[in-house]
Amino acid sequence: MKYVVMIFRSTDRTWTDEDQRGLGRLIKLESELAASGELVSSEGLQPPEEGRIVQIRDGVQVVTDGPFGETKEQLAGYFMVDVADDAQAEAIAARVSAAVGDRVELRGTLISA
Repeated sequence: MKYVVMIFRSTDRTWTDEDQRGLGRLIKLESELAASGELVSSEGLQPPEEGRIVQIRDGVQVVTDGPFGETKEQLAGYFMVDVADDAQAEAIAARVSAAVGDRVELRGTLISA
């Protein structure tokens, strides 16, 4: 089954040496999950101010520049994994959490092909 492990970051934080070390830990974990065949994909995301909302209103495409949410916590990156069960997905999410030093969100996909 496929799961996504979502990594969040506060928008009012500055990048620190510990963040840099956390990134190194994530890169190592990414390599390990790729070697085990569990990694589908992983990416870090640009900050919210680089994002855009794209929608159709009255048949016309409308693009709105970011940032968007009123929340200070935004999606910073993700790991998509394909594992046998919830327990393995939770174990990987725990490793991601340990790497970033913060909580992460784990969700299964609706359909796993």
